[in-house]
Amino acid sequence: MLAEALDAGDVAAVQLRLKDLPEQELIRAIEMLRPVVQSRNVAFLLNDRPDLAVSMRCDGAHVGQEDTPALVARKLLGELTLGVTCHGSRDLAMEAGEAGADYVAFGAFFPSTTKDAQLRAEPDILEWWHELMEPPCVAIGGITADNCAPLVAAGADFLAVAAAVWEHPEGPGAGVRAMNASILAASAEISRSAP
Repeated sequence: MLAEALDAGDVAAVQLRLKDLPEQELIRAIEMLRPVVQSRNVAFLLNDRPDLAVSMRCDGAHVGQEDTPALVARKLLGELTLGVTCHGSRDLAMEAGEAGADYVAFGAFFPSTTKDAQLRAEPDILEWWHELMEPPCVAIGGITADNCAPLVAAGADFLAVAAAVWEHPEGPGAGVRAMNASILAASAEISRSAP
């Protein structure tokens, strides 16, 4: 299923997010999945564990506000990619940028089946970040092919999706194709409406 999704279209990164899994099982999952992802020139990021990301030759790590602090993660990761969840907070995003984050993630924008997101974000935070800052921003939380257009229009550089791919009724490849088509359509609409 992973190979099917990766081969179906444009995928920038895969984030392995297995909360509460014993470390040995997490290591086995990394050993199985990382080569599949990296062999397709797609970044393989590990959620929460920058230390393990380094030792397991991942391409980087993504940390939330209750995980390893961004400054500590940056030191552990060295030149590897660091992403930081900032919910809907401009202050947290600025702090992440100052800590050396390679990207910031905002959300949740919509209700999600993957995670019970208590904090919501509005699309204007993507526009604010996109206009003022250089590191890319990622929109997260309940994003589907049907609801992603406003996030693309607001300036999201990337969209983090889970259920839209893995729970797509026609399989993960169809999920990736649907997301790619919606992003392309939204980008074309932006180009048409630009002065």
